[in-house]
Amino acid sequence: MNKRWAPIILIAILLLVACGQKGLAEPVTLLDHEKKEVTFPPEKPTVFFFLTTYT
Repeated sequence: MNKRWAPIILIAILLLVACGQKGLAEPVTLLDHEKKEVTFPPEKPTVFFFLTTYT
């Protein structure tokens, strides 16, 4: 990566993080691979991963 682009990218990331929400207003519900609903509560921080395959 060109050294001139690194500060611009870092400033853009900092701006996006600063303007983001502090938390979720409502729970997030997703479907897992077995078509079951999985709900992530807004009270606690949660890390989830998306693994996708295209066959």
